[in-house]
Amino acid sequence: MPICKRLLIWIAFLAVGLVLIAPVGTGDSDNGLVVLIEIKGVIDPGTVSYVAHALGEAENINSAAVIMEFDTPGGYINAAEEIRRLMDDYDRPIYAYIRPNAISAGAYLALASDEIYMTAGSTIGAAEPRLLGVGEVDEKTISFWESEMAGMAERRDRDPQIASAMVRRDIAIEGLVEEGALLTLTAGEALEVGYSEGTVADLAGLLQSVGKAEAQVHIVESRVTDTLVSWTTNPFVGTLLLMIGIGGLILEVISAGFGAAGIISMAAFALYFGGNIAAGMAEYWVLILFVFGIALMLVEAFMPGLGVFGLGGLISTIASIVLAAVSVQTGMVMLLIAVVLSAVFAVFAFRFFSRRGMLRHIILSEEETADLGYVAPLDQKNLVGKEGVAETSLRPSGAATIDGRRIDVVSDGSYIPAGEKLIVDRVEGVRVIVRRNQAEKS
Repeated sequence: MPICKRLLIWIAFLAVGLVLIAPVGTGDSDNGLVVLIEIKGVIDPGTVSYVAHALGEAENINSAAVIMEFDTPGGYINAAEEIRRLMDDYDRPIYAYIRPNAISAGAYLALASDEIYMTAGSTIGAAEPRLLGVGEVDEKTISFWESEMAGMAERRDRDPQIASAMVRRDIAIEGLVEEGALLTLTAGEALEVGYSEGTVADLAGLLQSVGKAEAQVHIVESRVTDTLVSWTTNPFVGTLLLMIGIGGLILEVISAGFGAAGIISMAAFALYFGGNIAAGMAEYWVLILFVFGIALMLVEAFMPGLGVFGLGGLISTIASIVLAAVSVQTGMVMLLIAVVLSAVFAVFAFRFFSRRGMLRHIILSEEETADLGYVAPLDQKNLVGKEGVAETSLRPSGAATIDGRRIDVVSDGSYIPAGEKLIVDRVEGVRVIVRRNQAEKS
């Protein structure tokens, strides 16, 4: 099967694969319930997908309120901001229930709720932004995040200086935190400084505190789609998916037939783009840009030109992968690592297939040796300058006798009749070019 046709099949199946990760809505028609949303683990695009679904369900059942239960070490700033916007759009009370921790982005979302309740031994704070969890960010990002935290505190008439101390280490508050440390509040401290409305023993205690002791609690479970989005938008998993996608595509190109490598490559790219699209981190036009880039590179491969199509396709493909990621910076790092790993994979794959003769359809691997019956053409450069006689008319090709041998020759462009004396002017490869012997004629 031609490579072009196989890659077109690959592109078609990639688009079909996205159907598997399309979000599925739910509905309910009950009334008089309180919806419980469990925010556990890292706050990421999958959490955004889950919260959006849960708040939508709360609206569908006309819930009296929403309780967000926090057990999180934090997460992505942009994901937390997106969840906060969803919370702002919800027109019923939202209560934060911290059991046991609301750290970093979790603290931000707790402050964005209408009221905060904590269990004994729980904590809130430590909201210093980090770069993918392993390094400090620049002052611009810290300043932005500090203003976001302080703004959430001011909305509920809480002390914004306390929120700032959760972000910056150089802020000291007497009795709470010394300079050089991030502020994390216990349940008792939070209640004392106005960062919680109460300390409760359990969920029933929270409902009692907000005057909804008789309400039924409807727990919204995380969907498979939400879990899939969390996995596929994780930078480490995303890098692995890109490596598999690029490596599988390379393997499909250098191998014969459309097989497992192409299917695996399509699945990897479908998960990468589909997960980010389902999470709301990217739009469908990003996928279209990716397919367009692959198509341009195919045009360049089978209709070689000045490299315009190839360069345009490469730029489109890179841009689509980067723009589909959680952030441009994350996308660039992921793509760079994936390309390096894919290149290493390609080298080993090429050697593997070469040793097993699986590339014979696209690479000439046999030598033209005398043992196989190949005979190289004679080197006739020694005929240059030698005289001869045209055996046939040269129009411009024909035969001549030179150096006692009959040789196929070509005139220098002029007509030479049979019997005319000639001289070898030059030899180009297997072509012996002759001209009239003017000296002999005169």
